[in-house]
Amino acid sequence: MARIRRERPVLLATLLSALVALAAGMNKWIVLALLLVMIVTSLFNEAPVIAPDVVEPAEPEPEVLPSRLPDVSATLASLDIPAMVLSDDASVLFQNRAAEKAFGEVALGSHLSARLRSPGILDMVRETIATNAPNQIEHSERLPSERVYIVRSAPVEFKDDDGRDERYYILSFRDISEVRRIDRMRSDFVANASHELRTPLASLRGFIETIQGPAKNDPKAQARFLSIMLDQATRMSRLVDDLLSLSRLELKSHIAPDEKVDLVPLLGHVRDSLVPLAREVGVSINLHLPEGKVEVAGDRDELVQVFENLMENACKYGQEGKTVDVWLKNAPGQPVEVSVVDNGPGIPAEHVPRLTERFYRVSIEDSRSKKGTGLGLAIVKHILTRHRARLIVKSEVGKGTDFTVRF
Repeated sequence: MARIRRERPVLLATLLSALVALAAGMNKWIVLALLLVMIVTSLFNEAPVIAPDVVEPAEPEPEVLPSRLPDVSATLASLDIPAMVLSDDASVLFQNRAAEKAFGEVALGSHLSARLRSPGILDMVRETIATNAPNQIEHSERLPSERVYIVRSAPVEFKDDDGRDERYYILSFRDISEVRRIDRMRSDFVANASHELRTPLASLRGFIETIQGPAKNDPKAQARFLSIMLDQATRMSRLVDDLLSLSRLELKSHIAPDEKVDLVPLLGHVRDSLVPLAREVGVSINLHLPEGKVEVAGDRDELVQVFENLMENACKYGQEGKTVDVWLKNAPGQPVEVSVVDNGPGIPAEHVPRLTERFYRVSIEDSRSKKGTGLGLAIVKHILTRHRARLIVKSEVGKGTDFTVRF
């Protein structure tokens, strides 16, 4: 009965079809046979069972646990000292802007040795990773200017409530260049100044004692001695001025100037200021300048000091050649160069590498007779180091000397 109720629409349609066939004149026995077949088929044929699609349950994706690296990186990004975050294989995971500025940008994920090749730093980092204990060393960088850092490596460890450990290593650099430079300046000042001041001070003391004693009543001797004492005091004053100038330059040697200076009028100004000295020693200063501006990044007062020193030295020590030529070269695609060339006796080759050392003189007597302090070229070197420029010296005995400043 349940099947009849379920198939009721089909049975009614079959019966209706049979009545239509009889009305159309078909054989009643054929119609009856087809009617029975249709009824039997509808009542006893099982409908196919369509099994529902079985959906395989999706495997749950592993839970991605949050990392503390963004928190550590955000903290270090606010620091003004160079700092890096390292993994347990010494790969760089993060570096702040101060580190990029000091050591250059390093590709994240690369090994620390790709940027810092100091064996001391690498050994310290390996020891920190192996022992999980902080370490520090002192490290010096020579280029572009001398810098001294206290480098410290220390682990940073996080523990979750689930017992999961997350560990990083912080590499930080504390700049102590100024402290080291001041200490060295103090020791150098005491050593060099005491050495250079000893002779004029001894002369002053001797002349004072002579004026107070044997020459007490000798006006002519007193006048001569006072003139010598004035020269010695002037020499000491120049020496102290140069030492102070050198000290100031050393304090800011790592800060490059960012102003633009036109070298054409600057060299003309320096030449004009040295005309009286050149006339006194019988030398003419010839300028060879291109047309238009030739600008470089620099501090005008310091560049004046550089070229005054080079031209003055050329006049004093190359006066036998009678001329000093100053060339300013600005070829397209080439660095700007200023060359100060004299035709004097030249400098022996063994002295050239040491010319910029403090208090170094090729001839001590000749230098002192020309009122030199032995600090001029050292000052030039420090100024050019700050300007990221080079001093190139070429000299041949008997043919003169060429001092070239290349920017």
